[in-house]
Amino acid sequence: MSTIFELGEKQSLSLALADLKPVESASIGSGDDAALMSSEDGNYLVSSDTMIEGNDFKFEFSQAFDLGWKAIATNYADIAAMGGLPTGAVVAIAVPATTKIEWLKKFVQGLQQAADHFAPGTGIVGGDLATSDHSFISVTVFGNLNGNAAVVRSGAKIGDGVYVGGTLGHAACGLDLLNHPDPQFAKSYNQFVDIQLRPNPPIALGMQAAAAGATAMMDLSDGLSSDATKLAQASSLSIDIESSKLIGYEAVLEQAAQSIAADARPWVLHGGEDHSLLATFSEGAEVPRGFKKIGICKQAEFPLTLDGAPIEPSGWDSVKVD
Repeated sequence: MSTIFELGEKQSLSLALADLKPVESASIGSGDDAALMSSEDGNYLVSSDTMIEGNDFKFEFSQAFDLGWKAIATNYADIAAMGGLPTGAVVAIAVPATTKIEWLKKFVQGLQQAADHFAPGTGIVGGDLATSDHSFISVTVFGNLNGNAAVVRSGAKIGDGVYVGGTLGHAACGLDLLNHPDPQFAKSYNQFVDIQLRPNPPIALGMQAAAAGATAMMDLSDGLSSDATKLAQASSLSIDIESSKLIGYEAVLEQAAQSIAADARPWVLHGGEDHSLLATFSEGAEVPRGFKKIGICKQAEFPLTLDGAPIEPSGWDSVKVD
């Protein structure tokens, strides 16, 4: 019998979730960045994510404040990716029993300051604290659509332009800098390290995209090639990325890449954790400022191509971590 490591996250979930029954109060269920729930008072978005020590973060890199900030930023990005605005979150955390209370206070400060930064007036409305030899942070976040329709991954159409709102490759560059044996490089390019430790997703762009008629959208958490493939498959089409449109993203990273003898292209094309937004808009749409066109939706045999040539998706897979 196959393991989840052998199958990968997408196929593992597809097989495991097959026995789940539809929920009447969920007008959009599993498969997008957040679920859309209905109540007598209206609809609301809800999403959940977990950060695990060793897989998603290392204490040698991340301070308590960083982890609090990242936990909120990454989850708020999922609400934005549906075209919504975050309204609050509940946070469950397990850390060793020897953890100092000062560490916990710094973690909570990171949670609150991230909430204040990304969606003023929101915050943590509950959660849980437990002890464990292996630390993890689990966040469930809520959001509303302010009258807009939720933007899903499956709505892209042939001819739609493909756009990115936010940065590409910064977090991946930051991670390689942190992992480099010479710590001086991470200090020299702290702007990329900061995005890895404390992501800065363009939360407001999500609702702007929804209001402008984005046909599909998702959070770029796993990498452009990986997430673009997911969006293309959900919409039953092909996404063609123009390499010339990636040059600007690569140029920003070029000096750091040369310093550690790396190539900026894989960071931009496959690197995850920037938590930018990948969106599609129909021709003639008034695309909000902050989005940059990188490709087009086509009808082709392969879900993802680069300048017309098929490429294999690569990036983060939460269950394929050595």
